Amino acid sequence: MKKDRHGKIAELISVYNVETQKELAGLLRENGYNVTQATVSRDIRELGLIKAPDAEGRQRYAVSGSYKKPAVDRKYIHALKDAVVSVDKAENIIVIKTVSGMAMAVAAAVDALHIPDIAGSIAGDDTIMCAVRKTELTDRVMGKLSEHIDNYFISC
Repeated sequence: MKKDRHGKIAELISVYNVETQKELAGLLRENGYNVTQATVSRDIRELGLIKAPDAEGRQRYAVSGSYKKPAVDRKYIHALKDAVVSVDKAENIIVIKTVSGMAMAVAAAVDALHIPDIAGSIAGDDTIMCAVRKTELTDRVMGKLSEHIDNYFISC
């Protein structure tokens, strides 16, 4: 039964833009599966589903291996290449220093990277604060950001 349900979930999220567990549970019920929210939550975890942006930028469920990140726009690449001065951390906050007046552009570039462990960013004139979902993920996220910034320094 679980294997069939997992197959149906994969099918449903490939056909519909499913944004919430409640929506997925409703679709499963419409297809003859008597599920609870807890069952759907477990299934999502077991299947390793992720939330990924659709064409309109809304978050939807996707199978992690099937989702391809959209290419980062060249204007964002240049913002990362030209404007980042330093990257530092404080607990679950990543602090990015930029040249004066460029923080908003770099924050937009960071958002365009779609790093799921970043809950959100706030930009001032020359400083960005990125909130990481869990303190223990901060080093990993910082590494991803540095990787992107270093790659852009090399490739552009």
